[in-house]
Amino acid sequence: MTKANFKSTFYTIVLLLFFTPFVIGQTITVISLEDSQPIPGARITVQLNEKTYNFTTPINGELNIDKALTQKPLTMTISFMSYETKKLERLVISKDTAIALAPAVRQFDEVAITAQYKSQLVEKAVHNIKVIDRQKIDAMAAQDLKDVLTNELNVRLGEDNILGSSMQLQGIGGENVKILVDGVPLTGRLNGNIDLSQIPLESIERIEIVEGPLSVSYGTDALAGTINIITKKNQGKKFEVNSNNYFESSGKVNNTVSLGWQIKKHQIRLEGGRYFFDGWDPSHEAFHYNPKPIADSSRSLQWNPKEQIFGGINYRYNRKNTLFNYSGQLFNENIINRGMPRPPYQQAAYDDYYKTNRVNQRANFQYRFKDNYRLSFIAAYNGYFRQKNTKVRDLTDISDVISGNPSDHDTSQYHSFISRGSLIQTKSNKKINYEIGYDILYEIARGERILDGQQAIGDYAIYATAEYSPFKSLIIRPGIRYGYNSEYTSPVTPSLNIKYDLLQNDKQQLSLRASYARGFRAPSIKELHYVFVDINHNIVGNPDLEAEYANHFNLSLHQNIQLKDVKLKNKAVLFYNDIHQLITLAQASATEYSYFNLDRYTTTGIQLESNLNYKNITAGAGVGYIGRYNDLAEENSNSTDFLFSPEVKFNLQYNWEKIGLQTAVFYKYTGVLPNIRMNADGELYESKISDYHMADLTVSKFAWNKKLKFTMGVKNLFNVTSITGSASGEGAHSVSSGSVSIGMGRVYHFGIRLNINSK
Repeated sequence: MTKANFKSTFYTIVLLLFFTPFVIGQTITVISLEDSQPIPGARITVQLNEKTYNFTTPINGELNIDKALTQKPLTMTISFMSYETKKLERLVISKDTAIALAPAVRQFDEVAITAQYKSQLVEKAVHNIKVIDRQKIDAMAAQDLKDVLTNELNVRLGEDNILGSSMQLQGIGGENVKILVDGVPLTGRLNGNIDLSQIPLESIERIEIVEGPLSVSYGTDALAGTINIITKKNQGKKFEVNSNNYFESSGKVNNTVSLGWQIKKHQIRLEGGRYFFDGWDPSHEAFHYNPKPIADSSRSLQWNPKEQIFGGINYRYNRKNTLFNYSGQLFNENIINRGMPRPPYQQAAYDDYYKTNRVNQRANFQYRFKDNYRLSFIAAYNGYFRQKNTKVRDLTDISDVISGNPSDHDTSQYHSFISRGSLIQTKSNKKINYEIGYDILYEIARGERILDGQQAIGDYAIYATAEYSPFKSLIIRPGIRYGYNSEYTSPVTPSLNIKYDLLQNDKQQLSLRASYARGFRAPSIKELHYVFVDINHNIVGNPDLEAEYANHFNLSLHQNIQLKDVKLKNKAVLFYNDIHQLITLAQASATEYSYFNLDRYTTTGIQLESNLNYKNITAGAGVGYIGRYNDLAEENSNSTDFLFSPEVKFNLQYNWEKIGLQTAVFYKYTGVLPNIRMNADGELYESKISDYHMADLTVSKFAWNKKLKFTMGVKNLFNVTSITGSASGEGAHSVSSGSVSIGMGRVYHFGIRLNINSK
C-alpha cells in the first residue's frame, strides 16, 4: 500500500467512525414495564410525512433509528403479543429512548413473575403458578386477601375473633405459607399465621400462588407454598383518581381513595382508606349502626368490632436500562372484644382492646446491561406492633379503668430487615439462563413475654438456579440454597423443576410438569425465646429447636386449547408433602409447656381444574381431594393412613359489554375434615369438622363512559354462620362437640367505584 493510499484509507475510516452515529441517529429500546427486560421481536411502525416505516426490534430489544427520522414530530406505534399496543403521537426522537410496554393481562393470557427470571405467560413458566387477576377480584367484590381465597382449591380458611383470618394450603398450616408483597415477605405472625384480613386489596393488580416449596428463592416459611401479592405498576394515564366505597349489611363500611400521576419517566401513586366494621351477631340489623354504648348482655358479639385505617405511597422511575421503585405503607387496626356483664350485679364488664400497627417499606433497584444481564436489589423494612390491654368498664356511668392484672396486658414488636440481590441472565437465544443471588433477613423481637425483653435472629443465604433448555420443548431448572443462621443449623435446600411440552401447535398445547423441592420452616423467635409464666400459664421457648423440613413432589399435566372464540384450559395435579421435625407445643414437665421437634406430618392430594372462555363468558370448575396424616394415626387402630377431605368449586362470569353489565357467581363446597387428636389424658380420638357450602352472586353496571361502576350482590347465599366440630372416643371422653365460626350468614352488599383519568 502506497503512502497516499494509506492516508486515503485512514481518513475514510476516521470519517466513517465520526459520522456513523449521526447517520444512524438514535436508539429506541423496547422494554417490559413490569421488569425492564428487553422485548425482542416487537413491531414498530413510524409514520412521517405521509410515509410509513416498519421495523422489528432485534434480540436485545434495541433498534437504531435512521437520522432522517429524528428531530421531527412523528407518530410511532409499538406492539407485541401479550402486551398492550402503545401509540405515541408527535414524538420527537432527539436522544436514545426507552419505551415500556405494559403486559396485556387478558382472559387466559396470564402473566406471572414469582420466581421467574422475567415476566412471562404462565404457560411458559416451569413452575405451576395460579394467577388471580384484578378482574376476578372485582367480580368477587373482595375486600381483603381472605375474600379472594374463598373460591380457591386446596385452600381452607379459618377465622378467630382475636387472631384474625388464617389458612391452610395443600393441607398444611399457614405458618408454612410465605406471603409476599412484590417479592418482600410480610412479618408479624400470630400463632404462626399472617392475618389475611389485614391485607387490603385496593392497590393490588393480581395475586400469584405457587403451591409447593419455593425455599430456594425465598427461604423459610415457603414450605407449603408462596402467595405473591403484585401491586399496580402501570399508571396508564397522566393523571388518575380512584375512589371505592363498599357497604355491607353485616355492618361493614369501606372507603378508599387513590391518586396517581405520570410525569415523563416518573410515576407517583398515593392511596388511603378506612375499613369499618361495627361487629355482628345473629340479632344484627341489616345496614344498621348504633354508636350508643351498650350495657346489657347484647354488648358481647360473635364477631368483634374492628376498624382499619391505612395509607401508602408508591414512586416508580423507569428509563432505558434502569428501574427504581419505592413503596411505603402504614396500617392501623383496632379491635374491641367486649365482655359479658359480670355477676352478681351486672354493673361491670371486662373489655379487651387490641391495637395493631404495620409499617412496610421497600425499595427495588434494577439495572439491565445490553447483553441481557440484569442486576436486581431489594431493601425492605417491615415493622409489626401489637398491644393488648384489658379495661374494666363501669356499665352504670360508661367509664373505663385499666385492669390491675399484669397478665391482662401485653405489648410485642417485630422488626425485620431484608436485603436481596441477584444477577440474572435472560437470553432467549441461549440454552442456559440463570440467577445467582444472596438473601439476608435480620429479625428483632421485643416484648414482655420475650426472654430478656429482646431477642434477634439473623439468616444469611446464597442461592442459585438455572434453566437449561437442551431443545425447544424441554426446560430443566435445578436450584440450591445454602445459608447460615445465628440460632439454629440452617439446612441445605435443593430443588428440581422440569417442564416438557408433549404437544404444541397453533390450536393446542399439552405440557407435563414435574418437580421435587426441599422446603423448610425456621423456628420463630417466639418458639425459641418465649416466656409466659403466671398463675395460669407456664410456657417457655426452646433454644435447641431445629428447623422443620419437608420433601415435596409434584406432577401436573396442563392442556391449553384455542379454537376460534373458544379457549379452554385443563390441568390435573398430584402432590405429596412429607414434613419432618414439626414444631409442636407439648408438656415438658408436670407444670411446664415448651416447643419441641416431635411430629411428622404428611399430606397428599389430587386436583382437577378446567377453565373456559367463550366470547363474553368465563367459567371454571374444579375438584380437589386432600389427605392428611400424622404420627398419631399409627397409634389409632381405627384410622387409615390418610384422612381425606374433598373440595368442589365452580364460577361463572358474563360480561355484557354492549350495555356495560357484568354478572358473576362463585361457589365452593368444603368437605368434612377428619383428624386424629390426643386429649389431656393421652387418649386418642377422631375429630371431625362438618362440611359446608359457600356461594356469592354479584352484578355490576358501568356508567358515564366507564368512569362509574355500581356493584351489588349477595355473599354467603346458603346463610352459613358456623359449623359443628365433633369428637368421639372411649370412656369418659366418648363424645364432645363445639362450633367453628365460618361467616356472618347471608349478607347483602353494594358499592360505588369512581375512576377519572386524563390522557
